[in-house]
Amino acid sequence: MPVKDRIDTFGAVALTGFAALLAFNQVVIAVVNEGLQPVFFAALRSVGGLLCLLVWMGVRAIPLSMAQGTLVPGLAMGVCFAVEFICLFVALDLTTVTRSAIIFYSMPLWLALIGHVLIPGERINPQKGMGLMLAFAGVVLALVLRGGDGGQGSLLGDLCALVAAIAWAGIAALAKASPLRMVRPEMQLVWQLAVSIPILGVAAFAFGPFLRDPSWIHWAGLGFQILVIVSAGFLLWLWLLSIYPAASVAAFSFLSPVFGVGLGWLLLGEHIGVGILLSLALVVAGLILINRPARG
Repeated sequence: MPVKDRIDTFGAVALTGFAALLAFNQVVIAVVNEGLQPVFFAALRSVGGLLCLLVWMGVRAIPLSMAQGTLVPGLAMGVCFAVEFICLFVALDLTTVTRSAIIFYSMPLWLALIGHVLIPGERINPQKGMGLMLAFAGVVLALVLRGGDGGQGSLLGDLCALVAAIAWAGIAALAKASPLRMVRPEMQLVWQLAVSIPILGVAAFAFGPFLRDPSWIHWAGLGFQILVIVSAGFLLWLWLLSIYPAASVAAFSFLSPVFGVGLGWLLLGEHIGVGILLSLALVVAGLILINRPARG
């Protein structure tokens, strides 16, 4: 498909669907955590995802090679990936999907701050600055309002979601500002999965028994994670990013916390109070300003 200068109908539908998929993914993680220890679950997902990715690359004759200058950033990207999913999976074991969605999908806030320093052309202008303040206020409000009106929250779980968001921003920054920007998306994903496997495997021993009386739904959720999220979803995102303008693609990220809050209420019966809705509104408004192209 040729590169386009704006989002068309197909792109809008695909990106909206992807945002909903990411939100539903958090519900799946929360459910699977009931049967599998979170970090062990994350390790199994990386192993399965890497195997599927290698099969895909073999079928498409995509070479598995290390480009010059990518060793250090590749290792750093893998470490960020491991930290992101240790923290996210643990967060969803301790706090609600509603709260985790708001905090975790504040990632563009942290990417904008990192990009201001490290990524050429990503300086913070007044519009982005206003968006950063709004999104940051929303995250702080979500952290402060635990229990009661904000829903059954855990400070440790909320902080884990915050660290996961920052680690995710680190991955995006490495993909844009390091030699990894010159390699195929599949190789970037190989780095993330391959490096994360031993880290997650070792870390899993610190989080208790690997199994929590799993049933078929927990194994089905693991399969969904491997086949739909890691193998297909991540590559779909990278493919869309290669076709449409990056800023326009990023603008759809504000839908994920909206879907996350809605699915947490609809599928898990989580409480949504005025405080959490205000936090959501601040984060969404901030992300829109951060991602909207500047006038002129």
